Amino acid sequence: MLEGKVAVVTGATRGIGWAAAKIFAEQGATVVLAGRSNAELLEQRVSELMESYGCRADGMLLDVSDPEQVRDLYSVVYKRHRRLDILVNNAGILEEGLLGMTNTETFKRTFDINVLGVLLNMQYGSRLMSRNKAGSIINVASIIGRFGNAGTVVYGGSKAAVIGMTLSAAKELAGVNIRVNAVAPGFIDTDMVRKLPPEKYQEKIEGIKMGRIGQPKDVAGALLFFASELSSYVTGQVLGVDGGMLI
Repeated sequence: MLEGKVAVVTGATRGIGWAAAKIFAEQGATVVLAGRSNAELLEQRVSELMESYGCRADGMLLDVSDPEQVRDLYSVVYKRHRRLDILVNNAGILEEGLLGMTNTETFKRTFDINVLGVLLNMQYGSRLMSRNKAGSIINVASIIGRFGNAGTVVYGGSKAAVIGMTLSAAKELAGVNIRVNAVAPGFIDTDMVRKLPPEKYQEKIEGIKMGRIGQPKDVAGALLFFASELSSYVTGQVLGVDGGMLI
């Protein structure tokens, strides 16, 4: 489904990002994995993709909130691959805290990564895509950005911003045949949720109508839909991947 395509995935070494990298490689894409701080793990992931799927893959350390690093990433992508077809903005952080206990440092850190990071990658990614007048940008938002949740005002605000940027960028870039969509995962089995106390974890499961926690591959399937020609006439959409979760 993605033969000959080049994809950049941020936050690519774990969870949803890693699941996306694997399904893209399985479908024939060249995958550029971007991760923030663990060069050894990044190198290992690149090797895993090439050995398992026989694809071409690259890895780059990337702080998505650093404009120079983001610019350098796309410069390398152009030099090595001469094109970009797919961008998955997956990198993000979640720091819970009640409204009255939230400080400006948490707000700034969260918005720098979750919002500014998405903006920068969309800017540079779309410039590269526009050379071929085609591309798909997929932003990973959250069910919390759509419906809110107690104790996550900052995180929810950042993901609501991602949704707003997705809808506006879709209108702006449609004229050059670049599609911009978002997925809004619910409770997904990632490092982020494994830190929850057992009682809170169970409470979340009980709020999911399908009765199970989501897996990263569940979200990766939605990402593949938006990345492929199956969604060639779909832009400006936010797809919930949440198992019917109530929050």
